[in-house]
Amino acid sequence: MLPRPALALSLLALALLASSPAGARQDDHERARAAVARGEALPLEQILRGLPLRPGERLLEVEFEREGGRWVYEIELIGPDGRVRELEVDALTGEVLEED
Repeated sequence: MLPRPALALSLLALALLASSPAGARQDDHERARAAVARGEALPLEQILRGLPLRPGERLLEVEFEREGGRWVYEIELIGPDGRVRELEVDALTGEVLEED
């Protein structure tokens, strides 16, 4: 069973993907599923468990893109103060590549 914060993030990510318009987010979901099936990416749930979260931070948005020949998850988090933080995470290794 997932630790409570990771489970909450996973459920929120699934809700965001499921409730998004039929455009880009659905495409992200399909691309991510295919990349995971081919062994080119880790599942989002596993990526979320490894994130360096700050106290009270929640998931805001996830995008899945190809950059520089590799798949990346672009993950936006929002803190209790309303500040948004974006992490770019290597989809295959889970390494945080960039943080804004």
